[in-house]
Amino acid sequence: MTHTLSEAESKSLLAPFGVPFLDERLVDTADAAADAAAAIGGPVVAKLCGEAIAHKTERGLVRLSLQGAAEARRAAEELLAAARPEDGPVQVLVAPMVRATRELIVGLSVDPQFGPTVVLGVGGILAEAVADVVVRLVPVTEVDAEEMIDELRTQALLGPFRGEPAVDRRALVAVLLALSDAAERVPGLVSADLNPLMVVDGEPVAVDALVELADAPGAA
Repeated sequence: MTHTLSEAESKSLLAPFGVPFLDERLVDTADAAADAAAAIGGPVVAKLCGEAIAHKTERGLVRLSLQGAAEARRAAEELLAAARPEDGPVQVLVAPMVRATRELIVGLSVDPQFGPTVVLGVGGILAEAVADVVVRLVPVTEVDAEEMIDELRTQALLGPFRGEPAVDRRALVAVLLALSDAAERVPGLVSADLNPLMVVDGEPVAVDALVELADAPGAA
């Protein structure tokens, strides 16, 4: 059996390995969400966060482009009111609002035959259309990670694009190595999804994360 961590817990687990996340705040109340928005400054995103909430967008549990404390407070009130009993304990995650014209998918999964693998692919609205994905077995070396990037067919998205700089390939290599490192060092790590991994001014930033862990032997 396995269990899924909340978005906040998933990010806390992966951040020490070097996965780049935004400066986010996890809060329990609408007033605290307002304070978090004021501290972050600029437009923010608010999401309902809990271990049983894996598909926030489908349930309308994400609020985008919130301007200031008042909008963040109102959004948090709505999100907390939308929680269902089966969601269990919930909180609100407040993060800076970022936009990107390019999105990647980076993930970790365990192949039943070959073991842990790291995946890199083109994300966003193009993901299903282009089906551009590269896979490597763990451990992934620096050379492996560079080859994964080079093997993506949609290379035009990695270069200068619509006035934005080229993707920082060294930073993207670091993300791939981080997931490989996590696969080797986190007991029971079954899967990890960074979807989307946004390219912001050329830098990869993981704005969402979902980690699945195997239950400890004998756990209920």
